[in-house]
Amino acid sequence: MRKIIVGAFVSLDGVMQAPGGPEEDPIGGFRFGGWVAPFFDEKMGESVGETFAKPFDLLLGRKTYDIFAAHWPYAAADDPIGPLFDRIDKFVATRNPAFAPTWQNSHVLGPDAVAAVRALKAGEGPDLLTQGSTEFLKALFENDLVDEIHVSIFPVILGKGKRLFADASFPRALTLISSKTSDTGVTMNQYARAGEVATGSFEFDTPTDAELERRRNLT
Repeated sequence: MRKIIVGAFVSLDGVMQAPGGPEEDPIGGFRFGGWVAPFFDEKMGESVGETFAKPFDLLLGRKTYDIFAAHWPYAAADDPIGPLFDRIDKFVATRNPAFAPTWQNSHVLGPDAVAAVRALKAGEGPDLLTQGSTEFLKALFENDLVDEIHVSIFPVILGKGKRLFADASFPRALTLISSKTSDTGVTMNQYARAGEVATGSFEFDTPTDAELERRRNLT
């Protein structure tokens, strides 16, 4: 059984669009592309290195795959991520049945990407790591396929933009397994599944007349 691990850089208000540069994803008039760069420091680099140090395959939506395929095969020779991403398997979700990737070790998930991911998850191999891929993540969250979330939260509010979670995300409790803070104020947190969502109450055992009236006014 393979784990699916979501890796994401997000703003304080949950936006994860175009972290790498102004031309990465300006869709929707997004004007803050490259918002991660001013906060990236040595501790963040160490955190990224730890993530990529363990065996993994990439699980990507088509737009993020295109961004990676146009960048990492051409990265500088001293950048270890380029050769790593070249070597590992990359599984791509796309709605285009004619799409034929040219980047080595790339595989199309097929017409039913969720079913294909379930099959990969149930099989043998390294963990499946997502990067970016906001549209594809919606399907993974809606179908309760995510085992861990590794999210770096940046001290910036971006307003509009593509977000990590959508309203249809499968309800799920999480447990914090690791947390670090960079010198620039980025919190790098790792969460794992922890069963169903637990609820409780701070209400009085016997509601007041005012509370009963408030509830009636909600309908």
